[in-house]
Amino acid sequence: MVRRNGSNPGPGLVPRVGSVLERVLNKPEFLDWLTTLTGKKPGDETLYIRAFTHGSFGDGDYQRLEFLGDRVLGLTIAAQLYKQFPSEPEGKLSQRLNGLVSGKVCGEIARSLGVSDHLLLGKQARDDGARQSAKVLGDVMESLIGAVYLDHGMNTAKQFILKFWGDRISGMAKDIRHPKSALQEWAAAHNRKMPIYALVEKTGPHHDLRFTVRASINKVGEVEATASSIQTAETTAAKLFLEKYT
Repeated sequence: MVRRNGSNPGPGLVPRVGSVLERVLNKPEFLDWLTTLTGKKPGDETLYIRAFTHGSFGDGDYQRLEFLGDRVLGLTIAAQLYKQFPSEPEGKLSQRLNGLVSGKVCGEIARSLGVSDHLLLGKQARDDGARQSAKVLGDVMESLIGAVYLDHGMNTAKQFILKFWGDRISGMAKDIRHPKSALQEWAAAHNRKMPIYALVEKTGPHHDLRFTVRASINKVGEVEATASSIQTAETTAAKLFLEKYT
């Protein structure tokens, strides 16, 4: 394996490294795009190639970097929330954190940055629409954070995260009750049975599964919602239920 600077990054880091590394380095717009996003020129290009490599493309995909980036993102957002909302209890901070580090938010930010234009995908994944998959984009956003952390350190990773998450943190509504908690509180206050969530359907390819969930309260009504995870579908269904019946 080779890097642009001639050093050896170690075995197994990048799939098909000869052809892929050469192809990426011959397209300077990718590295220029990364420099604009992070504020620093990539030091180890192989990290970023791996961060954008889907499992369908070959060995050495982004999953390990995603694991790392998820933790860096969580710590950065948690620290910022602790600083920005000094009077809030742990429960409310946790609700804010869960919303900000969700796959949905990561996917939205990735899409707004043009991450999909740089994904390395196998033919089947391309045909299945993985390039626009909210889950894939969210995962790659976390893997990119992991690559920035390894390449430039925690301070740069923190600056990178707050650059794109900062407005979302500042703009969060004051009423941050989770929709499922809010619906449960409404049911209790109106002497109703607790909400029931049931999985109705699971569809789509393995990299872009869609879950349809039904939320119902006896003698009140029911709604359905579809999302990329059961948890998100339940949350959306609870929100729709509140909007429709309360």
